[in-house]
Order: sequence, then C-alpha cells, then structure tokens
Amino acid sequence: MSNIQKKSDVILIGAGVMSATLGSLLKELAPEWDITVFEKLDKAGEESSNEWNNAGTGHAALCELNYTTEKADGSIDTTKAVKVNEQFQVSRQFWSYLVNSKLIGNPQDFIMPIPHMSLVQGEENVTFLKKRFEALSNIPLFQDMEYSDELEKLKEWIPLIMEERTPDEPIAATKIDSGTDVNFGALTRKLFDHLEETDVEVNYKHSVEDIKQKSDGSWEVKVHDMDNGKIEYHTAKFIFIGGGGGSLPLLQKTGIPESKNIGGFPVSGLFMVCNNPEIIEQHHGKVYGKAKVGAPPMSVPHLDTRFIDNRKSLLFGPYAGFSPKFLKTGSNFDLLGSVKPNNVLTMLSAGAKEMGLTKYLIQQVLSSKEQRMEELREFIPNAKSEDWDIVVAGQRVQVIKDTETGGKGTLQFGTEVVSADDGSIAALLGASPGASTAVPVMLEILEKCFPKHIKEWEPKIKEMVPSYGVLLAENPEMFREIHTATEETLGLDVNGAVTCAESKSS
Repeated sequence: MSNIQKKSDVILIGAGVMSATLGSLLKELAPEWDITVFEKLDKAGEESSNEWNNAGTGHAALCELNYTTEKADGSIDTTKAVKVNEQFQVSRQFWSYLVNSKLIGNPQDFIMPIPHMSLVQGEENVTFLKKRFEALSNIPLFQDMEYSDELEKLKEWIPLIMEERTPDEPIAATKIDSGTDVNFGALTRKLFDHLEETDVEVNYKHSVEDIKQKSDGSWEVKVHDMDNGKIEYHTAKFIFIGGGGGSLPLLQKTGIPESKNIGGFPVSGLFMVCNNPEIIEQHHGKVYGKAKVGAPPMSVPHLDTRFIDNRKSLLFGPYAGFSPKFLKTGSNFDLLGSVKPNNVLTMLSAGAKEMGLTKYLIQQVLSSKEQRMEELREFIPNAKSEDWDIVVAGQRVQVIKDTETGGKGTLQFGTEVVSADDGSIAALLGASPGASTAVPVMLEILEKCFPKHIKEWEPKIKEMVPSYGVLLAENPEMFREIHTATEETLGLDVNGAVTCAESKSS
C-alpha cells in the first residue's frame, strides 16, 4: 500500500488512438501542461485501436452503405455520409501536420491508398446503388466516384469476386480510388512514441480503480500499479476517459449527472483471414456489401485488402458475436456490473426493443466455420475453407440511452462524447466510425471542455487543420487544395500506390 500523491494538469485514461490524439493536440496547443496517461495493458494501441481489432477502413463513407439511407419518397439521404467524410478529412489534415512537422515519420506505416467500393446484388439493390451514386457524385467530396453494372468492367475492378458470375444476375458496384487503409494500431504507437518524447508520463500496467471529484473541482484518480501492487492517487484539473469499452464503468464511477441513464451493449466480432498468397494478390480494394436485415451496422460484410505488419493481407467479415466483456481483455462480469439503479429501465427497454438483434447475435455465435464460409461465398463464389482462418476482432460497446426521437433505451450506433457540465471530465463511448473520426471528436472535446482557451488556440488549430470551422462540401476549391496537399504528405498518390503496395506485399 502506498499513498503516492501526484498532480497533473491532464490525465488521459487508456492508451488508444483517442487518448493519443487528444494528448498530441494538447501538446501543440498547451505545451507547458503536464499530461499523465494510465493504461492497464503493457503497451499502447492493444484494444479497439489495434490493427487486428478493427476494419482499418479510414471511414470516409466512400463505400459504407449504412451511411446513406433511402427516404420514404425514394430519394437518398446523404447527410450522414457527408458528415463522416468531413470528419475523416479533418483527421487526414492533422496527420499531415504531424508528418510535415516531423513529429511522426513514415506515414506509409499507418496509411495506404486503396480503392473503396460498394457492391450489391439483386434488382432492388442495384437501383438503390445507382441512386446513391447519383446523389453522392454531385457532392465535391465524392466527385471521383465511378459506377458500373457491366460484367466486363466489374471483372476489371474485382476479378476475384466476379469469377464464375453470369450476366443473368443483377450486380453493380461503385468505386473511388481515393480511399485508404489505416493501421490505427501503428498510428497509435507512433503518437505515443511522440508523446513520450515530449515528456508526457505514460504509465503502462496501471489500472484506474476509482475517480472522485474533490471539493475544489479537480479530480482524484485511484490507480493500481499492477507490477508492484501499490495504490497511487493522482489529481488533475481535467480527465479524459478513452478506454474503449472500458470507458462506461469508469464514467459511472464519476457520479456526474451526465453518466446516469446510460448503458452499454457489448458486441464482439470475428474475421476470416486469407492464408493463400495467390488469392490475396487477386484482390485490391475494400469492398462493402449491404448488412443483413436485423444486423447491426458494424456487421456490414466487407472484403478488405489490409496492410498489416508491412504486408498485404485479405480479410472478410465481420461476423458478429456476443460476449459479456466490455474489452477483449475484460471480465465476464462487465455487462452485469454496468447495470445500475439509474440505468436498469433504460437497459431493459433496449432489451425489449432489440429482440431482432439478440436473435441475430445468437445465430451468429452458433454459426459453424462452414456457415461462415457460405457468407464469404456470396463475395467469392469459389472460396475454399482451407484458404481461410478465423481471427477474433475487438469488442465494441454500443451505447444505450434515452433519446427524444427513439424514447427510452435506444441503442446508438456511433461515437458519443459524454462530458460534465463544468467541462472538467469527458468520456468517449460507442463504436464505428470511431478511430477514423478521432481528430474531429477530440476537437469537439476541446471546444466543450476548454471554452476559455479555444479562442486563443484557434490560430494554432487552423495551422494543424486548415479547414477548421469550414464545411469542405460547401467549399469545393478548398477541398481540392487540402485533399491534394494531404495526399502528397501522406504518400497517397494513387498512381504511386501500386508500386508501394507491391513492395509491401513482396
């Protein structure tokens, strides 16, 4: 037992991409502030941010069909797609700033250019995709998108998927070459290396046990040093809880009014990974299909070229699953422990509403490898079981809360920021698009929690994110300028992509 008492300006809980991003932003805006990080695992980026635990899509709504919905009148609502793309452009700008300022190096270690495609089958879906393409291609952010329902063109784009398909089945795809594959694990590790070089104290194998607000408004954090078993107490004026699925239990410990009536529903995922180099070479792109009826948006099937451990991989999934754990390394009592008197009705209401989702998850959990292969064969008709292995992806905790539109116990599919009224503590909950929107979400936290500083910080923010405060969809010239500049800095020139990809896969 120890009574170590330490003071910091800022405490970041969790060494994932969110804390890494917030820490990196604050180091540029307030370099004199003391920042301390606590992570219960032995290194950074091991949970949701890890490259094997997420789809690494660089979510820009270029291929994810769930970001565009069909309205009752048959028109396509592009609002969410534009918002997600705008957010990703902000992340790209900040990463470019870090590379240009020599704060991180070798962008190809964490971001690679890869075409993003949407693929649909059946008359009705083909009609939807065409309408989606027409709606999006009028927006500057999506103007380079191509559409085709011609067999020969599709064979050129996705030869592996089009093998043995006949002209009698309606099939169509859209393709945009400016998509990316992002290795968020590598990016997180780079950002933490940078933070440690700027005297940020990063404590691994330190588990946060409790969080309490003191009478002066600051926060005291009780931390367990897992190596020597000692208990430490740390105080800070501002705390960010960025512990992925582990954020909800910690938020509940704060007792802030904003933490009430919020629950979490854990969903786990599996991917198939191709072990046959010949097949891996036949596919180049991220190809997203349509989610099955009743499936959560994070279960949209996709066949992805990924760059992991400096080589080209091919993954298909995700297959949803259920585990009561809130983190991959969590406890089987996480879900039960998160049920409190203030959220029990919210949780029960969600349970009653989401019977379809529960049934879907049970079916997924009980699926055999051969049943999963059948799903893969909808993408690759002649896929062979021996060419594919199963890997367990990360845990996601979907937020359950009471909303004006959805009523009591509404399951949220997205990323949620919860912050105290006085701005002294903030937590990030939820899932996709998650890591791709880390920079805009952390800027939102800075605006909410540091209103007194934001004015003086604005010139520096604009240096790091030139489009800050501007909608690129409404400023096509600025979008083109920024997109070209970030493409150059991050090495995303599509023409050079093939050579780069070849050298990575060899």
